[in-house]
Amino acid sequence: QVRLVESGGGMVEPGGSLRLSCAASGRTLSMYVMGWFRQDQGNEREFVGAITMAEGLTSYADSVKGRFTVSRDSVRNTVYLQLNSLKPEDTAVYYCAAKPRGESKYTHWGQGTQVTVSS
Repeated sequence: QVRLVESGGGMVEPGGSLRLSCAASGRTLSMYVMGWFRQDQGNEREFVGAITMAEGLTSYADSVKGRFTVSRDSVRNTVYLQLNSLKPEDTAVYYCAAKPRGESKYTHWGQGTQVTVSS
């Protein structure tokens, strides 16, 4: 069983930066895809970005391209989401998720961490 724990959320002013972490335990994630999602009140959960743990290949939602970066530390079994040039509309609970490669749906989720962008 994979356990995911996010950290690093908080409140920041527009234009600011944060780095979220997702620490995984339970098994080695070399054959997994790690994703970041976010959900604001009243909205559906949306995809933010993802990374393959083996090769480090990344993909992003158009709304965050050029501002957010997903990276991983395979030794520490940890994934990061660097958030730069934050906007008020980035305010949401950010979730880390994992799925085995080849699966269409994410099978493991963290508890989420709140990011608030406000002046």
